[in-house]
Amino acid sequence: MLALFGAGLMMLSFTQQPPKQENRVNESATVFSDFTKMKESIPRELLEDTHGIIIVPKLVNAGLIVGGERGKGVAMVKNEDGKWSNPVFVTLTGGSFGLQAGVQSTDLILVFRHSRTLRNIGGGSFTLGGDIAVAAGPVGRNSSANTDYKLEAEAYSYSRSRGLFAGVSLKGVEVSVDKKSINSFYGQEYSAKTLFSQTRSSSVSVKGLKATLERVD
Repeated sequence: MLALFGAGLMMLSFTQQPPKQENRVNESATVFSDFTKMKESIPRELLEDTHGIIIVPKLVNAGLIVGGERGKGVAMVKNEDGKWSNPVFVTLTGGSFGLQAGVQSTDLILVFRHSRTLRNIGGGSFTLGGDIAVAAGPVGRNSSANTDYKLEAEAYSYSRSRGLFAGVSLKGVEVSVDKKSINSFYGQEYSAKTLFSQTRSSSVSVKGLKATLERVD
């Protein structure tokens, strides 16, 4: 009986998703949804052309310039069938986020023109503004098809703080795979490559995030 009870606890520990990572997925869906509802939002044309995304809720929780701070979020890619992958947990570290002092909480979204940019992260990391060219994104829900985002950067960044929405510059910010959060959320060691190739999930929070992203397609 004790053995069966112990086995049950072990299964629960592997199948029940931890609140911290679960909240991060849910908050990411909320951030993206809120961004798309704003008057000066990410251009719809850019979102339709996006094949990768990083969402970082509540990037800043201090009254200082963000340089040297850390943010945790999720990265996803759009596969060839048009479906979004399961989320890979990531950490943003160091560099400068180009934000002003006094900011208490900032939400960040990075949109990527090609999925390979995020797929190449593998089990390691890359640097925004170094390995990957990132520009402050154009704003305006109905921006013209001639917007120069089609010609320059691989990724475009957006932030929201104090109710203000704008493109934001990123320099020397490292994006790395958060293996600890991946193991905790999925219950085993999955590589970023594996998660980016998977589109099916039993997680309610993951399904909700995917549905939120798909509403702009």
